[in-house]
Amino acid sequence: MTGSESSLLPISVPRFGPENKRQYPPVLCTAPIKYQFAKFKNDGYSKSGKGYLKLQLINQREDFSFALFSGGLLKPKLIAVSNKVTFVNPKAPVYPRLAQGKSWNEMTVTWTSGYDIKEAVPFVEWGEKGGRRFLSPAGTLTFDRNSMCGAPARTVGWRHPGYIHTSYLKDLWPDSMYVIFFSCLAPSEIRIHPGTQRTWLLQHCRYTYRLGHRLPNGTRVWSKSYSFKASPYPGQDSLQRVVIFGDMGKAEADGSNEYNNFQPGSLNTTNQIIRDLENIDMVVHIGDICYANGYLSQWDQFTAQIEPIASTVPYMVGSGNHERDWPGTGSFYGNLDSGGECGVPAQTVFYTPAENRAKFWYATDYGMFRFCIAHTEEDWRPGTEQYKFIEHCLSSVDRQKQPWLIFLAHRVLGYSSNSYYGFEGTFEEPMGREALQELWQKYKVDLAFYGHVHNYERTCPVYQSQCVVNASNHYSGPFQATTHVVVGGAGASLSDFITSKIQWSHFRDFDHGFGKLTAFNHSSLLFEYKKSRDGNVYDHFTISRDYRDVLACSVDNCPRTSLAS
Repeated sequence: MTGSESSLLPISVPRFGPENKRQYPPVLCTAPIKYQFAKFKNDGYSKSGKGYLKLQLINQREDFSFALFSGGLLKPKLIAVSNKVTFVNPKAPVYPRLAQGKSWNEMTVTWTSGYDIKEAVPFVEWGEKGGRRFLSPAGTLTFDRNSMCGAPARTVGWRHPGYIHTSYLKDLWPDSMYVIFFSCLAPSEIRIHPGTQRTWLLQHCRYTYRLGHRLPNGTRVWSKSYSFKASPYPGQDSLQRVVIFGDMGKAEADGSNEYNNFQPGSLNTTNQIIRDLENIDMVVHIGDICYANGYLSQWDQFTAQIEPIASTVPYMVGSGNHERDWPGTGSFYGNLDSGGECGVPAQTVFYTPAENRAKFWYATDYGMFRFCIAHTEEDWRPGTEQYKFIEHCLSSVDRQKQPWLIFLAHRVLGYSSNSYYGFEGTFEEPMGREALQELWQKYKVDLAFYGHVHNYERTCPVYQSQCVVNASNHYSGPFQATTHVVVGGAGASLSDFITSKIQWSHFRDFDHGFGKLTAFNHSSLLFEYKKSRDGNVYDHFTISRDYRDVLACSVDNCPRTSLAS
């Protein structure tokens, strides 16, 4: 299935040399959107010669046609082409993605359309549900083939990404203010909290929004309406729930094949999060986002898959090897994993509150949480720009307001008993914890999350490869060491563990799943690991810690003191 007739032409001499290592069959001039094998074995086909395939189409800004080939994937021969299938408005605004802005009371909305800024002016209409409406302008970005670093992104995988628009919705009210500050509540929606004189919300006051484009003749093109709740302010004492995972990728709900068809758990993970979305406030996807690997049509397919999630709660992303890595482009690893994308689609399709979106490291605050998101495809070692960012992110948080300090990165900079790391004897990404564990210890990082390894694993609170706490499911009192969690099993094919058990490894699971953090208040934190196939909890632990426990020192994080009175 294709959005352009030029893609129906076979390549006369397929070449899969070093430059084309990430190119996959079928061997056509332009990669099809997706494909299915015409294998009909039912009685009806044997009698009539007719068979049926079902394919799901999404709006990707062009007309579609279906082509039938013989000759298999390596020597395709065109037999027939269908009439074009057309969307009512292929340029319509689609697939909104929310993300936290650079301040706590700012939400960004990013979406995709077929409208260049010269053709139509993008904006967002938004406001409190049932209240006053506002219009916020949007900026527009895109990229061309010359922005790609190699094949297939620059060759058979190239497809115009459309236009990416981002609007900034500012001065939002926090998600759980007292009723006196809101005009959108009916009397039936309030109650007096027992034992106090405070009036609390029974339900959150939500914001609604829709995407718009104003054409030169004054006509406005609208998306459907969506809604979200604003983020809590730093230090706000309210229930706060964050889902964390890596390496989810995408899959075709209609069973079609794609060019890197190895994310079998992706749909299960997506569907479980959608089912529980009322109990989720934010999502963090730490790298290996959609595994487009240079086949750019898959970015549309991924944003369509996550739309029910990303249009409702902030969807924060990190960068991984399958977004960034390409030889000679400044990535820390000189492999071909991005398929020639070299980070451009990821940093354009998704907004992050980074000072430089190409570098992809940033901090974001959510109520009682501080998240420090590193970029493992850039150098993180002492003396580098990223190392300075990491230390500043960890050191600048006010732990009385935000007691839960979380470090996140794509590659495992901490601990993993994955078979590859085990064979190396490192049990980590080389140079990872050697460079960073003193920072984690000094600034008392509660939890560190990673992807890259496609399984689930949780350590004890560990420092210098030694467990410093004997408990397995509840940690209380002064900070002792960071607990490291691998949550890279959200979709891609699973990664093996070494057969031997490692002392610091407390729980391992060879299955698809994701993590969820719940902060009940400033002293109580819950982590849960859920399997994607059923959404049930298979591992969990809690942390109970008062502010005096955060101030206390242990192991290597005790500051110097004076003997003077």
